[in-house]
Amino acid sequence: MPITLTDKAIAELKDLMTSQEKTDAALRVWVAGGGCSGLSYGMALDDGEPEEGDNVYTQDSVKVYVDPLSLQYMDGSTVDYVDDVLGGGFKIDNPNAVQSCGCGSSFQTEGGEGGCASCGGGH
Repeated sequence: MPITLTDKAIAELKDLMTSQEKTDAALRVWVAGGGCSGLSYGMALDDGEPEEGDNVYTQDSVKVYVDPLSLQYMDGSTVDYVDDVLGGGFKIDNPNAVQSCGCGSSFQTEGGEGGCASCGGGH
């Protein structure tokens, strides 16, 4: 699968969907321009139908929607749920990122430009 969910991410997503009464929702992931390293990730529960052209994947009954442009940057990525001293959150491990930022939601691909000045992280 182009985007894989870890077991912990699946469990957290199912809990989140149940608590928000969106048990039929999908996880929508995308890449947007901006962020302190040039590109940034976005994730949200989407309780609508997939948009035209979306790639739709299902893993352990959790649906994932991703648009074709975002998939170019995220192919092979893994979505995980991480619990640390700052609290829990979803994290994307992207093999296409040659540089990522200390904030954890911004990255740069080969040939891209950007830096980490705005979130205080280093190169």
